[in-house]
Amino acid sequence: MSSKISLPHTSEHLRLRLALLIIATAQLMLVLDDTIVNIALSSIQREFTISSSILPWVVNAYILAFGSLLLFGGRVGDLYGRRRVFRAGLLLFTAASLLGGLGPNVESLIAARALQGIGAALVAPNALAMIATNFAVGKARNSAMAVYGAMSALGITVGVLLGGVLTGMLDWRWVFFINVPIGLAVLAGSGMLMEGERSKGRLDTFGAITGTAALTALTFGITRGGEHGWGNPVTVGAFAIFGVMLVLFLISQARSSNPMLPSWLLRERNRAGSYAAMLFTGAGLMGTFYVLTLYLQQVAQFSPTRTGLAALPFSVGIIVGAGVSSKLIERFVPRLVAGPGLALGALGMAWLSTLDAGSSYVAHVMPAVFLTSLGLGMSAVTLTLTAVHGVADEWTGVASAVVNMSQQIGAALGLAIFTTVAVSTSHERLPDAAIILQQASDQDLVAKAVDALSHGYTAAFATGAAMLLAAAIVAAVAVNTRRTQASHPASAK
Repeated sequence: MSSKISLPHTSEHLRLRLALLIIATAQLMLVLDDTIVNIALSSIQREFTISSSILPWVVNAYILAFGSLLLFGGRVGDLYGRRRVFRAGLLLFTAASLLGGLGPNVESLIAARALQGIGAALVAPNALAMIATNFAVGKARNSAMAVYGAMSALGITVGVLLGGVLTGMLDWRWVFFINVPIGLAVLAGSGMLMEGERSKGRLDTFGAITGTAALTALTFGITRGGEHGWGNPVTVGAFAIFGVMLVLFLISQARSSNPMLPSWLLRERNRAGSYAAMLFTGAGLMGTFYVLTLYLQQVAQFSPTRTGLAALPFSVGIIVGAGVSSKLIERFVPRLVAGPGLALGALGMAWLSTLDAGSSYVAHVMPAVFLTSLGLGMSAVTLTLTAVHGVADEWTGVASAVVNMSQQIGAALGLAIFTTVAVSTSHERLPDAAIILQQASDQDLVAKAVDALSHGYTAAFATGAAMLLAAAIVAAVAVNTRRTQASHPASAK
């Protein structure tokens, strides 16, 4: 049987639909963890008395481990079997979720989040690769990718709603416990997934270590700089480690016969352009969602449950954008879908940057959030399809990993940059404004804290607008293919 199936109306058709459901549900769980914890951040901060500069690491530990190890996860899947690695990642993710819910302090919680990220790095690239190797080029693959993208949006929806409901009605720990039954269900159904072709070669362990170390040092340096200053010795040391590790990684990749990141993958213009645009997109997406939830709870004074409901337009916009783009990409070249989509997202973020403490949710926040997510939904499916342009089946794990890595590393760096901008800008008006808002009883001091936080968050939204505008320019200039996927996989090299 061919490894590519165009969905005939047979029992195989049904099997593929069920397999797609398993893959998409796994993606739902991973995306859910990107967002569900955001709603619980204020509650976590209150219980553990976490500073505003440490709080992002509850989210960042997951994103950083996820993004840093995606190449490793994709390459391991290519070498040893995508379904096997997919299952191992699910098991680790589920166990780490249980540990996170039981965590007695912030240190154990952040450690559990990092373990979740490692599990996610094993699951995500192999899930996406199994779509690319099972569905034929054209309408079948576009439709499958749209379902995959829609489930990602559903994960955001479920995340914000469950995060609000579970935190508001039970306890923040349930935002971790909820992953356990989902993970076990997906693990039980994974037996129907079909393995793709395996790649030859061996694992580039040194490349995985140096690449992960470089990305970890970079994000830590950015976060540390926002808290303690860019001239702080630890901050400077982190950037120095980043530089050394990056050089070692690049040298090892150039010399290795089995590189973690083969150079041919980035030489093709459309793939490179898609990866770069995804980096900016991930930064704007996660940074904006993180800041939005804090704005709604701290400035607009929404409860966790109300915050979850208020974030629904974000999910609706992504679902609509993904659905529209899967149809448009059949009729228009990718740059005419991804570029305008990213421009719409930038416009929405620019609109959010004009918020203040008295802004109306219905007239100001909701339409700006919907516009932002609509543009992101339009671009995400298109960029994912062009990113696996002309890649041979046995290398789709690595190619898919770079797509995910670009988005997740962008999310980690975006979160660090947004937090740095928000904290430093609000600090100029009132140091430790978030802590003061929680503890102060004097109304004048509370008002000053709200004003300082609002000023910081809108500055972060403006940063996000600039990031998405840059992504739109990259997509319009670099992605020049007239198709989202070559008809016949090109040679790996």
